[in-house]
Amino acid sequence: MTDFSTSSASTTPDRTPRRVRHELRFRRLAVKTVARVTPHLIRVTLAGDDLAGFNSPGFDDHAKIFFPDAATGKLTLPTAGPDGPVWPEGRPTMRDYTPRRHDAQAGTLEIDFALHEAGPATQWAEQAKPGDILGVGGPRGSFIVPTEFDWHLLIGDDTALPAISRRLAELPAGARAVVFAEVDGEADEIPFETRAELTLHWAHRKGAEPGTSPALLDALKAAKLPAGDFHAWVGCESAVAKALRAHLVGERGGNPKWTRASGYWRRGAVATHDSHDE
Repeated sequence: MTDFSTSSASTTPDRTPRRVRHELRFRRLAVKTVARVTPHLIRVTLAGDDLAGFNSPGFDDHAKIFFPDAATGKLTLPTAGPDGPVWPEGRPTMRDYTPRRHDAQAGTLEIDFALHEAGPATQWAEQAKPGDILGVGGPRGSFIVPTEFDWHLLIGDDTALPAISRRLAELPAGARAVVFAEVDGEADEIPFETRAELTLHWAHRKGAEPGTSPALLDALKAAKLPAGDFHAWVGCESAVAKALRAHLVGERGGNPKWTRASGYWRRGAVATHDSHDE
């Protein structure tokens, strides 16, 4: 006699995302190395005793980066209160960044800075040198996306390259991934490490202002995508991210529950992060 009672459960892939919360901590770290990866990308490696216990399991996690005062060089960090951060000395300039790579054994944390307009983050990164101090808060939580899909779609501009790199690195052998990545030109393309079968499309702005180029959407519309159930992840300028999600859900058969789109930045605004998942 054959028992079919568990056959359905055993063959149905687990595609339920999982949220994980982390202890809120603020860290004072020192620059270990600075590398110009491309004309528009600087990689800063941070280290220090405060990095102990750092945890970032989600490929698109966000850590809050706190910058020293441009005039005095003083770094102000909050303390963790019962209702969130407490600022005894005022708020410094801060931005959200995805930790590109954390090596617990080496005690290092890599942050990639995409260089666009000359804001405080770009100014700091272009002048950064070993020994400089930077503050890091969080991540406060992670969104863990299962890998049990027929294939994976990743779309983003320069600001999303760390998250795309991390997702590709964590996909298992036998997985299939399609990536659309927008950069200014060929010199800004970076290599990706992955065990998955990767189809990579680079979209070039060719000198257009970031957030104004139709390169990403045009490349997606022109592409033939694989069949099957897919998880889509989008990270770029807010209006562009919204348009990409609308195209995926409205014209490409994307399941709204499996299509995550985030505005990593917004033209004309600072320190923004928009969700377009509804």
